[in-house]
Amino acid sequence: MSGRRSYGDPCGVARGLDVIGERWALLVVRDLLLGPKRFNDLLGGLPGVSPNVLSQRLVELIERGVVHRRDLGAPTRVRLYELTPWGRKLEPILLQLGGWGSQAPLPPDGELGIDSLMLSLMAGFDQARAGELQGIYEFLIDGATYVAEVADGLLQIRRGTVDQPDATLTADVATLRAICAGRTSVAEAVQCGDLRLDGDRRAVQSVTDLVLAPLAHAPEA
Repeated sequence: MSGRRSYGDPCGVARGLDVIGERWALLVVRDLLLGPKRFNDLLGGLPGVSPNVLSQRLVELIERGVVHRRDLGAPTRVRLYELTPWGRKLEPILLQLGGWGSQAPLPPDGELGIDSLMLSLMAGFDQARAGELQGIYEFLIDGATYVAEVADGLLQIRRGTVDQPDATLTADVATLRAICAGRTSVAEAVQCGDLRLDGDRRAVQSVTDLVLAPLAHAPEA
């Protein structure tokens, strides 16, 4: 890119920051970790960014090979933004950064978005307790649907749907925020009807013990 700023340092850290170091760039990547989004969805998830700045960051990330733009064409004419394979390699880095940043003081305003809550679940997942567990779970959160899959000791979450999940969780984002902040527990949320768990008993227990229980102590992405 002509006029592109660079640290001019061959160190890998500096070269990485040349690619994703501009303000808002990493947060754009964060909001694409769980799957493709439209421009307006990205804009809604980044309340402090202007449309012009978001457009500029997307152009830069596309030119640098981090983000790919996909046009679905007629009749929908939807334009989606998604991470490239190279961009997806930022996932463990961002989860680690979220854990590190969770030790910093909280800002006076602002609340965790739904994507950040889902990433917090991934970051707080206890691999040691997972053992040989395999399972696919569906989360219905305020009209958005996410698929959580536990396999090989890892938890992966993405936007989308799945046929016949082992268990289904239904809640609103406010309830998940309350669990994350320690203002309520999973059991309390279920008892008062704010959180619903459906499916096979063992699968529901797995969601509670492995996915939801660490949420109150999970690093905020």
